[in-house]
Amino acid sequence: MKVISTKLKDCYILEPTVYEDSRGYFFESYNQQKFKELTGLDPVFLQDNQSRSSYGVVRGLHQQRGEYAQAKLVRVLEGTVLDVAVDVREGSSTYGEYVAVELTAENNRQLFVPRGFLHGFAVLSEQATF
Repeated sequence: MKVISTKLKDCYILEPTVYEDSRGYFFESYNQQKFKELTGLDPVFLQDNQSRSSYGVVRGLHQQRGEYAQAKLVRVLEGTVLDVAVDVREGSSTYGEYVAVELTAENNRQLFVPRGFLHGFAVLSEQATF
């Protein structure tokens, strides 16, 4: 797994190592120990969601606050989206700044969105499974 820092504190792009051969491919989409070693963060994921949307659909910007705040690790299984995270954590050195990342089924990139961020995406392909 390769971790790419963004301009936002604690917000990372993850790129898995993909092993391909004549049968197809394999990759580890998440490894808690590796993530902690590479970022210093140790989130606990309590929920796994999936959505399917059509071209032009915008979902977000969403945020949970207080005890309901969630960190998110997002990826696309089919299609292409423009994924956006906005830092709205009071007192953060990157407060008010955003990052936009193209996530596709082909690039297998994931975006780690910390607690306290706004998050959303726009579908750029005919369909997207997110």
